[in-house]
Amino acid sequence: MSGRVTIKSIARDLGISHMTVSRALSGHPSVLPATKDSVLKRAKELGYVRNAAASVMRGDGARIVGLLLPNIINEFYARFANTMALKCEDAGLQLIIHLTNDDIAAEANSLKQLHEVQAHAVVMVPSPGSLDEELPHLRAMSVVQLIRKRDIGFGVPSILVDDFDAIHDAVVHLAQAGHRDIAFIGASADLSSGKSRRAAYEAGLVSAGLSLQTELLQTGSPTFDCGQEIAHSLLKEGTATAIVCGGFEMSNGALSSIIQSGKRPGPDIGFIGYGDPSFYAWVSGGISTISVPVDELAFKAVALISDEVDARRDLAAPFMASLRIRN
Repeated sequence: MSGRVTIKSIARDLGISHMTVSRALSGHPSVLPATKDSVLKRAKELGYVRNAAASVMRGDGARIVGLLLPNIINEFYARFANTMALKCEDAGLQLIIHLTNDDIAAEANSLKQLHEVQAHAVVMVPSPGSLDEELPHLRAMSVVQLIRKRDIGFGVPSILVDDFDAIHDAVVHLAQAGHRDIAFIGASADLSSGKSRRAAYEAGLVSAGLSLQTELLQTGSPTFDCGQEIAHSLLKEGTATAIVCGGFEMSNGALSSIIQSGKRPGPDIGFIGYGDPSFYAWVSGGISTISVPVDELAFKAVALISDEVDARRDLAAPFMASLRIRN
């Protein structure tokens, strides 16, 4: 037999009805044991694979849920996706991951594809901007926003990181270490997380008795390249003695630029990163960082989409970040 193996092709092969094959594969009690054994044996021989999307649309099988991430390059998103996948498996949910690259058009297309396969829910890091064409897709499933929060036209639960105190304390810590020219590298204010992290940095300066130097407040797209370019410029100008980062990939980019310049983060230039990837513990004797509870975020996401908690009573679920000082 060539081509894709289906219930109907198994039925033709065995000379029975496709309804009998379907019931046998689903373990229906009305099918005779001998017939069931024949169907299962033939399905295995032919390499039959159940059509999960079709099963969901019929109302049986695992429910499909989506996860929309900007990328899985950085360790935070990769670890979140891995933890969520394991929890979804435990909860009987089938996870589909889409990467948006923070592009609103790519996000809209991903939501459309999830809608087409009758996804039960989606957990998404919202991209900058908005598109009206997303609305019918979003209304067709349960929506949980992650890390960032964007107005999508109706209320949905958001899993957010409360990193205000950690960023504030990072600035104060560097000031207490003798730094007076503390730079900030973060996402632009068109992202909710970028706006709040900038406010935390400015509050830290006030608490430390330092004035805001506009040339040291640097924001841009939340990418490795942007963080690397900003840090390179700050190092070249020599105006900053310390850097606080407000983004996962931007932090890695800034750290890369520091190391490539021949400077040591800590002894040569104060540096506090963001996100605490595993290698931060051993680079240059240990990189100080703003640590985010990744696994707890994933556990909460699965609890919300599997209806373990009442999302209507839990529209905002902040998790506290912490300042981890090393070296």
